[in-house]
Amino acid sequence: MGSVSLAYKGHRYPVEVISHCVWLYFRFPLSLREVEELMLERGVIVSYETVRRWCRKFGQQYANALCHRQPRPGDRWHLDEVFIRINGDQKYLWRAVDQDGNVLDILVQKRWDKARPGVSSAA
Repeated sequence: MGSVSLAYKGHRYPVEVISHCVWLYFRFPLSLREVEELMLERGVIVSYETVRRWCRKFGQQYANALCHRQPRPGDRWHLDEVFIRINGDQKYLWRAVDQDGNVLDILVQKRWDKARPGVSSAA
């Protein structure tokens, strides 16, 4: 038990349970009560208030780790233009997509610009 961080010392639940609850909350769009219910299905009785405290205490650490796991964008990318309708109005959706198909950025505009986003007009 020497490998357990001092931050987890004194908690009633093992590190695996705490980390799983915090991971569920930050990784998926779940409420604290939904995390409580998921853990109850696994046989772990924990209140949503406890999950909230864990998320406050350990959340930034897990959120930082999740951000670092995102794939790095490729070195080649292209600009994709799509016409969409939102509430009956035509809009222009611009997406920057890398070589692997990962969406890098999204922009929705009301009007189509002759000078496209990300492309300088001075040539």
